[in-house]
Amino acid sequence: MPFCTTGTQPGGADAELNDNGVRIFYRTYGQGPTKILLIIGLAGTHDSWGPQIKGLVGTDTPNYDETRTGDWNSDENERGSGIQICAFDNRGMGQSSVPTKKSEYTTKIMAKDAIAMLDHLGWKSAHVFGHSMGAMIACKLAAMVPERVLSLALLNVTGGGFECFPKEYLEEYVGPNTRRSILYQEYVRCISATGMQSNNGFEGQVNACWTHKMTRLEIERIHSAGFLVSVIHGRHDIIAQLYYARRLAEKLQPAARMIELHGGHLVSHERTEEVNQALLELIKASEVKINPHEWTNLPKKTSGWIGTRMALIRVNMEGGSNVSFPFYLLSKLHIFLLYLFGLFFMAFEYGRRALKGFKTVRVGPSLALPNGE
Repeated sequence: MPFCTTGTQPGGADAELNDNGVRIFYRTYGQGPTKILLIIGLAGTHDSWGPQIKGLVGTDTPNYDETRTGDWNSDENERGSGIQICAFDNRGMGQSSVPTKKSEYTTKIMAKDAIAMLDHLGWKSAHVFGHSMGAMIACKLAAMVPERVLSLALLNVTGGGFECFPKEYLEEYVGPNTRRSILYQEYVRCISATGMQSNNGFEGQVNACWTHKMTRLEIERIHSAGFLVSVIHGRHDIIAQLYYARRLAEKLQPAARMIELHGGHLVSHERTEEVNQALLELIKASEVKINPHEWTNLPKKTSGWIGTRMALIRVNMEGGSNVSFPFYLLSKLHIFLLYLFGLFFMAFEYGRRALKGFKTVRVGPSLALPNGE
């Protein structure tokens, strides 16, 4: 059976992020130079991408010669005109390994699993598409190795934490129990009956969702990488709210396009043809290297030179660059002085207009009333 074993070199800087020996089950579909890596969400398996695999490749029957991995320097990966897809089970799900500790499940660790999969397949780069938690993982991957991403599709994405589920929705009572309790009980009942996912796997993947966060530096790395992004979302998604997907798309403009479809959290199944068409358009636009400003459908963001300068300083400070602290303070002082000057000018203008309102009034001789009155 096809497995990719993840892990880092002993003593490496990120040795704590991936435990050696975690095996990731995968399948590939189709053949061709266009490579697509599909990353599924919470409690999903590689089969969950069935509608997209069949729509993009033409069949959902997997390749069975999975024993030989690719070679980045081989011409075989570049011949033909078709599409090859890889879909896999995240750690904690399906036929992949199930670490027992919650700390072994984060979107960064799982992004390293996906990068290991690219290495295993011999794919130097690929179009990376993720759904829900898989979209969070895809974001982390894109920030970690942007040079290996040809395009990025984020389906029903959210920023993690409380954004995954509206807190008020989870705490709402349905009869004697909260919706959180009911959903969890139903989920455990289903996975126990099917044997699809263990409690450790479910709790670990939930932990990955709740602890997920994209820093400004990570967003900037994606933003400046140059590849195109499609944010595809169901308008009626109550798990990953549309508002947060729009906000992420806005942060990634002009490279991002926002696509809103009539559907919920499983818009990839509800609106299969529209989703597949959006993915094919993303691939085609990336291949012809369309200008991001022609790709985006978001309103142009104008932050001005001050906003641009401050954003650059924030990114450099977070990234640990050689921006000096005195320079940082000087820039802050510059902004503060401009602010004070603006206040002074407004006060001066207000005073000037107020003085103009007080005009000198000439008093003429009094008029005598008739009959000496």
